[in-house]
Amino acid sequence: MNIDQFNFAGKKAIVRVDFNVPLDENGNVTDETRIKGALPTLKKVLADGGALIMMSHMGKPKGKVKKELSLSQIVKNVSANLGVEVKFAADCANADAEVAELKPGEALLLENLRFYPEEEGKPVGVEKGTPEFDEAKKEMKGRQKDFAKKLASYADCYVMDAFGTAHRKHASTAVIADYFDADNKMLGYLMEKEVTAVDNVLSNIKRPFTAIMGGSKVSTKIGIIENLLGKVDNLILCGGMTYTFSKALGGEIGKSICENDKLDVALEVIKKAKENNVNLVLGTDCIAADDFKNDANTQICPVNAIPEGWEGLDAGPETRKAFAAAIEDAKTILWNGPAGVFEFDNFIGGSKAIADAIAKATANGAFSLIGGGDSVACINKFGMADQVSYISTGGGALLEAIEGKVLPGIAAIKG
Repeated sequence: MNIDQFNFAGKKAIVRVDFNVPLDENGNVTDETRIKGALPTLKKVLADGGALIMMSHMGKPKGKVKKELSLSQIVKNVSANLGVEVKFAADCANADAEVAELKPGEALLLENLRFYPEEEGKPVGVEKGTPEFDEAKKEMKGRQKDFAKKLASYADCYVMDAFGTAHRKHASTAVIADYFDADNKMLGYLMEKEVTAVDNVLSNIKRPFTAIMGGSKVSTKIGIIENLLGKVDNLILCGGMTYTFSKALGGEIGKSICENDKLDVALEVIKKAKENNVNLVLGTDCIAADDFKNDANTQICPVNAIPEGWEGLDAGPETRKAFAAAIEDAKTILWNGPAGVFEFDNFIGGSKAIADAIAKATANGAFSLIGGGDSVACINKFGMADQVSYISTGGGALLEAIEGKVLPGIAAIKG
């Protein structure tokens, strides 16, 4: 079913949203991007005259109730954005009374789904790889179905609009869909936009195609890097993983972050890039610091000659120029992961240079997709969200989609 064609009048709709938003130490929301992203779907339910039930996870409570991860802290933000007073159910698996009282045009937010281990479906308290674990896994699968059935019982229809969790086969993202027929389950507007954006990058490529992969570890990005090597014209690798590549090529990297067990993987990536005629852009210089803090002493040095006791925390000036050159002429751009420790204001220069080049290319007609929490945080920190084509709300889900994997949250709706 397509959400545009569906009339929610008189129906109770349960919507899986991604309200896993960052909070400060006082429980205040510091970035409302994910709440705002869900609004078109949520407002459609209410405007049609439906009753809205929202469900989400927050953080990783691992099946335990943790006050600091309670969704009660975001009710005021959701209410303000939605324009209606949102009610709250303090127990997502026992919300029958709150659901029964819900009238058309009203909204209810359920407590953190992950306070129940059944949401993720992982056995708790047993060691992986043991016969007990296998037994517990089988038992948990049944409990997960019951949990999903309970959530489904609250509503007449189900909307999946949490792209950030679409790569997980959790109770609320995939299993719940089994309890609704094809005419009463659908993707929300945000999900549809995400799927279209990924499709634009992978199936509707306008060349040159430049992908920028950042982050600290090669290991977490190797699947997507390998997949991209068969698609892109330029591949920029930046951030902490720079130093694993530098060391693999025989460089001295001081105390920079490095995955010593992935040096062969780095060399294989360099080899495959050559074989695929991909212009692989690696850093040549960096801003090195004598401590991992904002006000550390710094110096510019080659990435393969970082002094002992110093670590690379940002891309250097020559590297920034090389990145910009590979981005500015592109017609399709994917950015996942910063070029440095952007949380420290003194080490945001590399990431800002990437953002500026992407904005310039976008203004010249490129399609730019920004995905992954840190890249999104960068774009928002620089106040440049309106200068790129699309900002994805999903980190892991986006990467798995670009890797070519089928996402359970989408398959559950589309079959």
